[in-house]
Amino acid sequence: MSLLQRISRSPALGLVGLVVAWMAVFGLFALLRPETFPTAANLETLARQGTIVAMAAIGMTYVIVSGGLDLSVGSTVAFTTVVIAWLLDRGQGPWVALLGGIGAAVACGVCNGLLVTRLRVGPFVVTLGTLLVIRGLAKGLANEQKIDAPMTWLADVLATLGKEQRWMLVPIGVWTMLVFAALMALVLRRTRFGRHLVAIGSNENAARLCGVPVDRVKLSVYVVGGLFAGLAGLMQFSRLTVGDPTVAQGLELEVIAAVVIGGASLSGGQGTIAGALLGAAIMTTIRAGGSHMGWANWIQEIVTGAIIVLSVALDKMRRRG
Repeated sequence: MSLLQRISRSPALGLVGLVVAWMAVFGLFALLRPETFPTAANLETLARQGTIVAMAAIGMTYVIVSGGLDLSVGSTVAFTTVVIAWLLDRGQGPWVALLGGIGAAVACGVCNGLLVTRLRVGPFVVTLGTLLVIRGLAKGLANEQKIDAPMTWLADVLATLGKEQRWMLVPIGVWTMLVFAALMALVLRRTRFGRHLVAIGSNENAARLCGVPVDRVKLSVYVVGGLFAGLAGLMQFSRLTVGDPTVAQGLELEVIAAVVIGGASLSGGQGTIAGALLGAAIMTTIRAGGSHMGWANWIQEIVTGAIIVLSVALDKMRRRG
């Protein structure tokens, strides 16, 4: 049995391998840019940047483990920032804006789930269509412009820590993501819903014959995906402090790559939240390292695309093993 096969069949070894891979990537850029990359300020920046991808990756892990896919994540993130800013701009309080933004994202997840389960159309086609629909809704609501929102505590969720906040180590948004990740990992591993999820992703017909409510579980999965895309949108709004209908284009590919790098199978039935977080950390570190190296955007896009192809190829190799 090859080393790759042994790692792929052991979740613990797989996570150790991901930690080693992240350390190798971080160490490489630290050697290339020793004056700016291995610093406490840069580590905090990496945590803040990685939180957006990681939050969306939590929901995407559920979708992929169930055998599905959600290409509308980036558009949902942009839509959430626009709804939050739109409500704030019209005098609503931050809690109303927060609930409105998250509610809009959950509604997107409900639509995806209903279209997949009722129309019996593949999730790739459904979410490719809703990617455009949701992005269009965001542009329409914002009149194809950024919406400047009044400053509230929502802008501080993922903001850089001040001197009096250093005891927190990282912003509250990062801690929130970690708490949600722990809860969702427990749900995936320890509950009946989590077992149903894995069963559907492994063999949907067999799960249906065993009495698993397949359509209900799949609908719930896309609702969870929408919820975490909305929370990622909240983090994105906190970084931008505006509602931007053009933001997060291509984020869905980065999120999918993070989940697959973390050990999830695009065929379903396999994946962990911890792996997805480490995959997000690797993707964020590579992107940040490219910026520190002064790579042009087109080079970073080539690198990101190559990582996606490599991660899918590794997924194929794992399944053949």
